[in-house]
Amino acid sequence: MASFLTDRPGDQRPLLLCGYYGEHNLGDDALLEVLLAQLPAKTPVRVTARDQLQVQQRHGVATVNRRSLKEVLRALGHCRGLVLGGGSLLQDSTSFTSLLYYAALISAARLQGKPVLLWGQGLGPLRRRRSRLLVRALLPLVQGIRWRDRASAELAENLGRRDAFGSDPVWASPSEQWRGSGGPIMVCFRPTLLLTPEAWRPYLQALAALAESGNRPVIWLPFHGDQDQTLFALLERAGVMPEALRSRSRQVTAQTPREARAMFATAGLVIAMRLHGLILAAVSGAPVAALSYDPKVEAAAADLGCSCHNLDQPTPMPALLAAWQAQLDRPAAQNRLQLLRAQADSHARLFHA
Repeated sequence: MASFLTDRPGDQRPLLLCGYYGEHNLGDDALLEVLLAQLPAKTPVRVTARDQLQVQQRHGVATVNRRSLKEVLRALGHCRGLVLGGGSLLQDSTSFTSLLYYAALISAARLQGKPVLLWGQGLGPLRRRRSRLLVRALLPLVQGIRWRDRASAELAENLGRRDAFGSDPVWASPSEQWRGSGGPIMVCFRPTLLLTPEAWRPYLQALAALAESGNRPVIWLPFHGDQDQTLFALLERAGVMPEALRSRSRQVTAQTPREARAMFATAGLVIAMRLHGLILAAVSGAPVAALSYDPKVEAAAADLGCSCHNLDQPTPMPALLAAWQAQLDRPAAQNRLQLLRAQADSHARLFHA
């Protein structure tokens, strides 16, 4: 990897950083923050983004419209390499078209003789046979990979490519000093096809009982502004929101990962469905519990050693309440956090090796 950034020291063309950036998702915003911090100082970059102005103003970087493959391919022609930065970009659960988008970028970069890195990437799910065949063909084209978890590394090995793995890069986010003993309960919930409005009822009942038993307010933090913002109102309109919970609840907005970490640092417990909500709360020192709609959330909770309930399993309200009460005001073990942070820091080796 030394040649990726050092074989042409006079080459001032930028690296193209490709990810789900500028989509008003605090998790992907945090990925971009960590990626920019891990790059060698003064490395010029261009970033794919939907809300280009937001990314330009926050990070002072050049951007390109991520939703236009034509524009991204044109930008790639003026860059010296391609970095797929964080998240699970090589997957077909969003759509097979999404996988084709990243396949086109990797193939175009290699046809132009430009190197490709997969930084802190998750791999899969790959539900279609054609998806697995496509990724099997793509992986040999990539010059350097560090996966974000063991499951991704194992899937890649099954497809013929063996590389190192660490933890999700967001574990390397700046930490906060926790000051939330006795503080509010915060929730990072998201809509999911696994839960109809009626199926939310036992979770909301357990949350109401938890708040009442500890006399705590409940703060709803939408992590993905475009997707999560209306969930509280939807549950209220569906008639499944207990009055005891509604009267204790308020919704707040964090514009940046830094704002979210500051809020998490004041919480007595954060209950997260969003993967990066769970991670940012933990690096802020807050006690955490997880609700898993995806194996990646369950895996992160297991690494951290916090309680986790899978949404595709039956929901006994007393057991859920007992698990949350056990986590209240009890932050995760520091040795687990330190290990996860060290594993996340290791992704920088792609650039510094």
